[in-house]
Amino acid sequence: MSIETAYTISSKATGGGRDGQVYSATGQIDLDLRPPKELGGSGEGSNPEELFSAGYAACFMGALRATAGQAGHKVPDNAEVNVTIGIGKDPADGGFGLTADIDVLIPGASQADADAMAAAAHAFCPYSKATKGNIEQKVTARV
Repeated sequence: MSIETAYTISSKATGGGRDGQVYSATGQIDLDLRPPKELGGSGEGSNPEELFSAGYAACFMGALRATAGQAGHKVPDNAEVNVTIGIGKDPADGGFGLTADIDVLIPGASQADADAMAAAAHAFCPYSKATKGNIEQKVTARV
């Protein structure tokens, strides 16, 4: 696969990784990271899963608007994409793995159209493509 790169960004992590800091090259991200309480941390900062869910949701919404437009559908302004990222033990190797539940709300669409638009966005979204076959993914469309 050959990607014609149009944009790059880098970010830096310091400290203890999940218990440290992250900074983007643009300065837009400058966050303390702390493990969530569910993983034994203080929960008093962001965490990689929170950042991943935000990026995935934004990317998927962009993919939804692009693919729906190409198919002649309009995505209303009150449409929503909510991505829930889970982390837990992977029994296959004893490490950790991720899950992604992608909930797509398209008010005013028929259920069939919403299902088709969500499926097209999932096939197009770079985050979905990057994680396909690597993490459990579930896409649900609602109207």
